[in-house]
Amino acid sequence: MKFSIFQVSRKGGRLKNEDRMGYCYTRESGLFVLADGMGGHPEGEVAAQLALQTIAALYQREARPVVKDVKAFLTSAAMSAHQQIMRYAGNKAMLDTPRTTVVAAVLQGTTAQWLHCGDSRLYVVRDGVLLTRTRDHSHAERPRLNAGPEPVNRNLLLTCLGSPTAPLFDVSAPLQLQRGDRIMLCSDGVWGVLDDAVIVHTLSSGKPVSDAAPDLAEMALRAGGTHSDNVTLIALEWETHDTPGRDAGISTDSISDGVFASTIQAGMPSDSELDDLDEDAIERSIAEINEAIRRSAAKRL
Repeated sequence: MKFSIFQVSRKGGRLKNEDRMGYCYTRESGLFVLADGMGGHPEGEVAAQLALQTIAALYQREARPVVKDVKAFLTSAAMSAHQQIMRYAGNKAMLDTPRTTVVAAVLQGTTAQWLHCGDSRLYVVRDGVLLTRTRDHSHAERPRLNAGPEPVNRNLLLTCLGSPTAPLFDVSAPLQLQRGDRIMLCSDGVWGVLDDAVIVHTLSSGKPVSDAAPDLAEMALRAGGTHSDNVTLIALEWETHDTPGRDAGISTDSISDGVFASTIQAGMPSDSELDDLDEDAIERSIAEINEAIRRSAAKRL
């Protein structure tokens, strides 16, 4: 596999950043995950972190070096993440549970397949055109039958991880990838203030994803103003073109069997580890990951 990738997360106008994102890969498979901890409930950032770490830990166990049944893996991993959040809330005797949305994609061979729960989205752009995107589990995108003309609150979700009711998942059919396809996972801090046309245009502007991704983040922050939501996204280009001025990207061809690379701490975190998730540490981690990607790309030029 070969891909270029860039991830960015900003707190915006909120008191804390409840979004989490990251990716893992073996020689022949890649997992990309984003979770948006839900405001209005306690410890959304914990729910998002638990979701990422649980899914990454299960991926590390399954991807040897590929996930044999991607749909089954995505569904079971998301349900396991939900159960970990519920267990965390039960152990702390919380009156309300931490909750999060999630979107996760597995890319391997020549296909991509993804799952989402809630309103964190995945976009696929090909040749400057929106090929597909996820449909939110919200009253705005899934209106009730015989709904009246009154305005719909787009923030009212139909499902999420961590809710007392069992979560609902949508799993895509496998998508055959083409060289140059761009895939973006993002929280509602991005799509909530930028319409799809702007997102597609920026993703397919001809810039490498290392420029297009931060451009989108800055546009979302400006559009959100002083009350901006957390802004988080992962953007990648599949089978990056080897042309001057473009990212050399990540090539997994030299990775040995059994080797697992990750920007996510794969495992079930202890309470003390969760307490250490301060904003400065998150920002430093993101900066270090992006710098490592840049250095790796520069070595291959």
